[in-house]
Amino acid sequence: MKITESCLECLLSRIAYECDLICTDPNKTEEITGKCRNLLTELVKIPDAGPRISSKIHRLAYEEMGSIDPYLSIKVKDNKDARDVCKQVITDTMSFRDLCLAAIIGNTLDHGSSEHTVTDNLITHFKNEFENGLTIDDTDEILALSDRVVFFCDNCGEIIFDSYLIEYLKNQGSHITVVVRGGPIINDATLNDAHTAGIDTVCDVLLTNTNGIAELGYDPTLAPEELLRAIDDATIIIAKGMANYESLTEIEGLPPVAYCMTVKCVPIADSIGVKKGSRIAMLKYQ
Repeated sequence: MKITESCLECLLSRIAYECDLICTDPNKTEEITGKCRNLLTELVKIPDAGPRISSKIHRLAYEEMGSIDPYLSIKVKDNKDARDVCKQVITDTMSFRDLCLAAIIGNTLDHGSSEHTVTDNLITHFKNEFENGLTIDDTDEILALSDRVVFFCDNCGEIIFDSYLIEYLKNQGSHITVVVRGGPIINDATLNDAHTAGIDTVCDVLLTNTNGIAELGYDPTLAPEELLRAIDDATIIIAKGMANYESLTEIEGLPPVAYCMTVKCVPIADSIGVKKGSRIAMLKYQ
């Protein structure tokens, strides 16, 4: 999915938010945001997938801030809060569909969009959204294809919910390669978060989407060789969140992709044909 006009101000608002997380000087925030706006003006001259452009902007901002992980304290809190909620709401009798829905509700722990506010009462939010169910439900077809899975994680907190879904798939015989970010970017999950969630003890292979570069979504030109081979061998990709959706929909020749997310902004909602706020487990052949 190409970046849209409405994405540009959303992205710059995130840069200002990140600056404010680690710096109280409004002049410094304005300076960094201005540099990012100048780079963005150049990048949008060549149409590209939104996550590629966004990643370049975030990397510049982090360099200017002098911080490799401005969201660190938020990520730690989201992982803890999610673990506390999972202890209350995840049960041994949950089906694949139930665990998909739980992981998709977990996708609301996303600080990367100005159109979306993270709930301050996760347990109540979870119970309400679980009752509402999925807007698009292809979970039966997804499970049927889950012999060899490449599972792209998205956010911290959310990855705790993902761990239960991954464990379910592993227990029913799936071979699972889990992919997290190669470096800190927004509040997305990295190797440290995968270890925190215990995913390394459940999946068959744990990889990063790059060789150490902070990059949103999936860019095959930056991917480690082992990940490229895993995708070639996969019977399905399960892709959590909007950045993975934006990048993977630009790539042809992939195995079937299950896009699992809460739709948190209008451009993505329009591209799918659902309302903002929808919860989807959508299987696509591309």
